[in-house]
Parts: sequence; structure tokens; C-alpha cells
Amino acid sequence: MTEPESVAARYFASLDGRDWEALRRLLAEDVVYEMPQTRERIVGRERFVRFNQEYPGAWRLTTRRVVTEGRHAAAWVESRTGDQRQDACVWLDFDESGSIVQIVDFWPEAYEPPPGREHLVERF
Repeated sequence: MTEPESVAARYFASLDGRDWEALRRLLAEDVVYEMPQTRERIVGRERFVRFNQEYPGAWRLTTRRVVTEGRHAAAWVESRTGDQRQDACVWLDFDESGSIVQIVDFWPEAYEPPPGREHLVERF
């Protein structure tokens, strides 16, 4: 497994396992997270971790496939919350030390974000 593959696998495992310290160790301090469908952006490790800690529901992630090239990875991820299932495509970019510097989540359809996270995100 290449370093980007390994980091991507640990990234999704830490999210699914709610292992916030492990997640922190994978992220650059100034990581940028974007969701094009809701036009939201989060800048910074602590805001991104908090966003995931506060995300509603008992969601679970299953990684279906990860493809890497250089300092980039793309993943097909299945998300489940109760009986609801969605597939997402997640793009990860890494810096020279292997930390994640950018994350872009593509969900199947545009939607308005749920309330309660305005203190963490900006709309674009």
C-alpha cells in the first residue's frame, strides 16, 4: 500500500470509528474541507474535527475503493445513517509530509445544509 493509500484508509477508519485524535494526526493544521453541493467550506483542523464530532445521526462509512496518484487520492465511500444509504466521492490532497491538506466531498445531489453548523462553515 502506498503512503497516500495508507493515509486515506486511516482517514476513513478514524472517521467511522469516531477516533478524533487519530483524525487530527492525519490533517494539516490549515486543512481545507469543501462540499460543493452545499457550497460549504471549513478551514482548519480543529473546525473540521468539531464538524465531524457534531455531525448528526449515527452515520457509518464504508470505503469501497481508493485510487491514488502522487499526492492525491480519490475514494468511493458509502455512507449509512439508519436505513438511508448514500454514495460519495471524496478527493484527498496531501502535502510533502503526507498530511491531508484538502478534502472535497461530492455527494450525489445538491441539498441545503442542515441547521446548526453555521459557526463552523462559510457558504460559497
